[in-house]
Parts: sequence; structure tokens; C-alpha cells
Amino acid sequence: MRQLTLLARAKINLSLDVLGRLPDGYHAVETVLQSVDLADRVTLREAPAKVTVRCDHPGVPPGEGNLAVCAAELLRRTAGERRGVVIEIVKAIPVAAGLAGGSADAAAVLWGLNRLWELGLSDGALLRLAGELGADVPFALEGGTALGRGRGERLTSLPLPRGLGVVLVHPPASLATAAVYRGWDAAPSPSARHTPGVVRALTAGDRQELACAVGNDLEPVARRLQPEVAAARGMLLAAGATGVAMSGSGPTVFALAADREAARRLAASLSPAPGWSVLPCRVARRGICVPEANIG
Repeated sequence: MRQLTLLARAKINLSLDVLGRLPDGYHAVETVLQSVDLADRVTLREAPAKVTVRCDHPGVPPGEGNLAVCAAELLRRTAGERRGVVIEIVKAIPVAAGLAGGSADAAAVLWGLNRLWELGLSDGALLRLAGELGADVPFALEGGTALGRGRGERLTSLPLPRGLGVVLVHPPASLATAAVYRGWDAAPSPSARHTPGVVRALTAGDRQELACAVGNDLEPVARRLQPEVAAARGMLLAAGATGVAMSGSGPTVFALAADREAARRLAASLSPAPGWSVLPCRVARRGICVPEANIG
């Protein structure tokens, strides 16, 4: 039985500017997205005529509620494919954390099944399918560093801040994306416009400027809804961290560090409450990678 194992990497939002509400109910944003090397392990095994998913995390939905299953079914319909697949996901990315773990898994399924089933779909075709699944899936498919416009799905590549370390602090708080945006809608305000400064810093390769520029328009809303977001930010700042901001719609807060070792030292200096996750990592060039040549 043929199979393929992939690493599906998380993302952070170095910036997230909310520009207003669109007619379809979604929001127009400008955001700088960055892959990090924290990754779920996704294994695809050929199966006869059915798509199933298994995951080691109880918070990941089975069946059609799982975005990875939606990705496999979309690809099957598009390609007229009758073969099935068993999708096994070993989670390292926290669930519902603002790190696009579900989108990363879906992107890995699109990329991996195109290869496993030898469908021959182009990168452009896969990106179009990714856009049908969600705003974060196209970036999860491409990875690296990118400016996102529209709902975040219109991507322009940016220079990678090579070797940059990142510390992720994930409190055990529940924050639904829809609820955070509803909070923003209830009291909309002009965007703080973090994105232009982040783009300038990346273009210039200026890490100090980058640390000063990061920010997220949704963070004040998230802090009001969940005090743990403010606590995570405060813990990082008290430890001397710089480049501190919330990722996505939260509740994960990140800090930037000079490199992976500096990220590890910062993570080790923190004293999180029970149930919190502190995850040192670094930026990554790709959103999906094959850890080993294992089709066969």
C-alpha cells in the first residue's frame, strides 16, 4: 500500500490589519504571514474508495467537519478520482490557536494526494483549490513569508527573515475566529496599519525595525474576550522579549528572537501556568515538506 508522510507547518501573522467588512460577511485584511517550523505530521495511505481521518488530538473533528477531509474530497471531485485515503494526523500545532494548523493539514493533503495519486495538477491549480477551502490554506500550501490581501488569500512573496527565532505562548483559552471578528465589528476603529512597517523591515532586512513593527488589530478585542491573551503578552514582555504580538485571531501570542537558540533561552526563562504551551521554533522557507522519500 502506497503512503506519503508530510510535515505541515504552522504560521504566525507578523501583522494583521483589519480594513473593513466585505459584502459577503468576511473582512478585508492586509497581513504578513510567516511559516514556522512547528509542524503536524500528516501521513496519507491509499485506501479503496473512502476518505477517513485519524488524529491523536480529541479536539480535531472527524469526518466532514475536518478540513483535511474536505481537501481530499475536493481533490477527488476535481480529478474524478475514485480511490480513497486514510489521513493520519499527529498534532504538534495547538488546536484553535491562531496558527492555521487545520489549514496546514488541508494543504498537506492537497499537495500530498496530488503526488501520491500522480494527478499532475499544477501549482496554480492546487492554489485555486486551496482558496476554495479557506483563506489560510493557500499560504499554508506555499509557505515562507508573504503579504496577504483580500481575505488574506491574495499572496505576494516577501524576503524570508533567515534564521529568526520565534517563541509561541499558547494559553488554554477558547477564542472562536467569528467571535473575535464580531467583537471588532461591534466597535470598529481605523486600522493601526502594522503591515507597511513590517514589509519595510523585511525588505530592508532590519530585525530591530521588524520587532517594533509587528502588531495585530484583533489583539485588543481578544484581550477583552480572554484575559489569558493579555497575560501571555505580559509574561513575554516581563521576560524582556521583543516583537510581541498575537497571531491570527488568537489566543497564541508570539515573540521574536535572534535565532533558534535565543528562542530556546527565552522559552526556558518563562514560568507559564499549568496547561499553557511554550514552543520555541524558527521561521521556515516552506509550508509543507517531505521528511523522507517514502512513497512506496
